[in-house]
Amino acid sequence: MRLDALEIGKDAIIASVASDDAALRQHILDMGLTPGTEVTMMKYAPMGDPMEIRLRGYELTLRRADAARIELVDVHDTDTVAAVNPHREACAHPALGEGVTPRGGKMAIAAGDPIRFALAGNQNCGKTTLFNQLTGSNQHVGNFPGVTVDRKDGTVRNHPEATVTDLPGIYSLSPYTGEEVVSRQFILDSRPDALINIIDATNIERNLYLTLQLIELDRPMVVALNMMDEVLANGGSVDVNRLEGQLGVPVVPISAVKGEGIDELVEHAVHVARFDERPGRLDFCTPDGPGGGAVHRCIHGIASLIEDHARASQIPVRFAATKLVEGDELVISTLHLDKNELDGIEHVISQMEEESGTDRLSALADMRFSFIEGVCQACVTKPHESREHLRSVAIDRVLTGRYTAIPMFLLIMAAVFWLTFGAVGAPLQGLMEQLVGAGISAIDDALTAFGTNPVVKSLVVDGVLAGVGSVLSFLPIIVVLFLLLSILEDSGYMARVAFVMDKVLRRFGLSGRSFVPMLVGFGCSVPAIMSTRTLPSEHDRKMTVMLTPFMSCSAKLPVYGLLCAAFFPQATVPAIVSLYVLGIVVGMVVALVLRRTAFKGEPVPFIMELPNYRLPGFKTTLMLAWDKAKGFVTKAFTIIFVASVAVWFLQTFDVRMNVVSDQSQSLLAMVGGFIAPVFAPLGFGDWRASCALVCGLLAKESVISTLTVLLGSSSATALSGLFAPATAYVFLVFTLLYPPCVAAIGTVKSELGGRYAVAVFALQVGVAWLVAFAFHTVMLAVGVL
Repeated sequence: MRLDALEIGKDAIIASVASDDAALRQHILDMGLTPGTEVTMMKYAPMGDPMEIRLRGYELTLRRADAARIELVDVHDTDTVAAVNPHREACAHPALGEGVTPRGGKMAIAAGDPIRFALAGNQNCGKTTLFNQLTGSNQHVGNFPGVTVDRKDGTVRNHPEATVTDLPGIYSLSPYTGEEVVSRQFILDSRPDALINIIDATNIERNLYLTLQLIELDRPMVVALNMMDEVLANGGSVDVNRLEGQLGVPVVPISAVKGEGIDELVEHAVHVARFDERPGRLDFCTPDGPGGGAVHRCIHGIASLIEDHARASQIPVRFAATKLVEGDELVISTLHLDKNELDGIEHVISQMEEESGTDRLSALADMRFSFIEGVCQACVTKPHESREHLRSVAIDRVLTGRYTAIPMFLLIMAAVFWLTFGAVGAPLQGLMEQLVGAGISAIDDALTAFGTNPVVKSLVVDGVLAGVGSVLSFLPIIVVLFLLLSILEDSGYMARVAFVMDKVLRRFGLSGRSFVPMLVGFGCSVPAIMSTRTLPSEHDRKMTVMLTPFMSCSAKLPVYGLLCAAFFPQATVPAIVSLYVLGIVVGMVVALVLRRTAFKGEPVPFIMELPNYRLPGFKTTLMLAWDKAKGFVTKAFTIIFVASVAVWFLQTFDVRMNVVSDQSQSLLAMVGGFIAPVFAPLGFGDWRASCALVCGLLAKESVISTLTVLLGSSSATALSGLFAPATAYVFLVFTLLYPPCVAAIGTVKSELGGRYAVAVFALQVGVAWLVAFAFHTVMLAVGVL
């Protein structure tokens, strides 16, 4: 029987995993789907595909077509009897230098000298929370060398000499995704002084798979055993002392959310880094292992063949040997092996396959998981089914139920918009408007009393303060939207949305994983485009990047809010929501066109972990709000400040640098006059509207600041002199669909290259003009205009 035919509620044992795609097969095995593993069929998505299975203590989703590659044996009813675990008494955690026998141990870094840590772990294991606990607010964001993968660095609290780099959340060091490659190359090339590996103690078997690969990198390392409070609360325990002995590295139990064990973790990390205490063991295969120790002999044989190449390339020998067994092209090219050496290695691997009776990828994955199973049996008392998992199952009956999933998604998104534009965001925006208005009035009065030159006063009040202030008033709405999207992502709901929407998106040439970047695009296109690096397929990644800008980012909210409040005061929220819906619909149409033209072919397999639902940490959420607010204010006082000053200058002077009394004689009017005919068929051929759209390419908030400067006010009366209600809506349609800000276009260039950046720009200009023209034509036909 194949996995796609397994009935709900049935268990079975995996017999084999078949795939023509070696990278995909490697990924399936790395996720724990190895021969001999028991799986439980949990449920299907509301539309019948993909499916959810349970294995090794966690839930995984995959499509039925991919499940058909997996052969099963021993199908039986799910065992509902709780496993009996040996009771283990609590024991004191070992102090520094106890519990493990490290290699090294001599002072490598003097006290006070800089120390660099790398923080690595699976997704959904609390890594971000731990990073915030380690660094507090002493962190900054950049990029890893040569790529646009987001990189966070921070200074460890109470240790000004120590910095930590937050590596992307990954499941293994096999090069299946860009994040896995980046994490691996950062450790190999940058050579941090020590690794901090955070693992989820409630899912220790799954998390230790990455731990073993990190140990093979032969760097000083400490394991942070996170969520131990949940394990203990649910009747489980971990013999930390024995676990340290099995792994050969220090293990520190912590609770990142509660801040427990953080000081001890830092103390151990600093110690292993300062004394260069590398793992006490690198070998996890035994001479009497599967196939009579065939894997053991294979890895050690290859290690002896490549030792000189590995040392010359500064790659750990054991790590290089296992990667050669996997056929890792990046490692093969780095080692510079000649043909005879490659042939010899291939002979060793083929002999191992013959002796073990299985293929190389399965044999290696089975070796690691066999070791992990032995470790867990010796060190872990498994808890009974946790409250968190029971709660997640109950919630999923509603949020991923066959008849309730889509209505609940629509209801949740409606609540997000209601809270953003109504219950929470609107009152805060009103308060911010009052504060900004009072500040501008006070500065205006002060400049008048001081007798400031009228031109300088106009620059400060009408240019800088009016432009920047009109944008700052929307800060509360944007922060609220980002907070709500962050809560949805950190709670685990985003993964469920991808699970539910996969079959729908597949009809448009995408996978369910593409849904998350596009949903993030409602907050900001820049992180949304960058988050596509988690997609393993270039096909999916490029297509998602092309479509994400059609999702209305939060920077357009000031434009929507101002014009909808001015022209549709009785239906402001419905008017704004209609624009969001329009962006989604247009994106779907464009996706269908791209699928049949530039992006033919099927999306990649959908394999994703479904974490338990968890309440996001208050501190983490608060820091996110602070980051977004700080970023928005920084943009207001940089890009928007420059744009406001430039617009004021161009609309104040003519070509002879004389102050104009009529804006139609200004430099800006002259520039706008060249562009205005392009927009005349859309109903807003006024040069001021054209200039606002051009300035909006710098930052979408600049549309409002530009209109405010040009009209002298952002009131409904001032705006009505430029737009009628119908033309205002057409203007909003164009604003919704035309290219994102220069930062987003620059991100596309960094991610995919200049050709795709130009393609995104041209695509959105063309689509925006055509859709806006269609709206204008229909409105003319029905007599609205």
